[in-house]
Amino acid sequence: MMAAGERGADRPATGWEHFAHDADIGIRGRGRTVAEAFEQAALALTGIVTEADVRPLTEVHVSCRRADVELLLVDWLDAVIYEMAVRKMLFGRFAVAIDGDALVGRLWGEPVDVARHAPACEPKGATLTALKVTRDSAGLWSAGCVVDV
Repeated sequence: MMAAGERGADRPATGWEHFAHDADIGIRGRGRTVAEAFEQAALALTGIVTEADVRPLTEVHVSCRRADVELLLVDWLDAVIYEMAVRKMLFGRFAVAIDGDALVGRLWGEPVDVARHAPACEPKGATLTALKVTRDSAGLWSAGCVVDV
């Protein structure tokens, strides 16, 4: 399944995609760094909720700590999902910094506007299913997993 940022064999170094998985949906981000791949995975997460542009009106900070980079991805995505739920917001811009086992993230977004955003679903949590953070032979990172919706 192809989505924004995915153009087949000539795809860019960064971007995101969705992949099908039973009743849930897979998300994957690509980047030149693992942090950039995490940012793109978060954009893929927003992409399962809305196709509308999300304005960067409010900045939110999150942090996570895990020794395992794959589990760090799950914690990062869960932090974004948590902020979406409790703040009733969508986020359309992300900045991630990873230092060892610590991640500090900034999220920019706006309150959900049902008429404009037409939310398709509500993500419940990132799962360990299809969880993978890898670096390919060209040095590009991929970070993804299945999200429970």
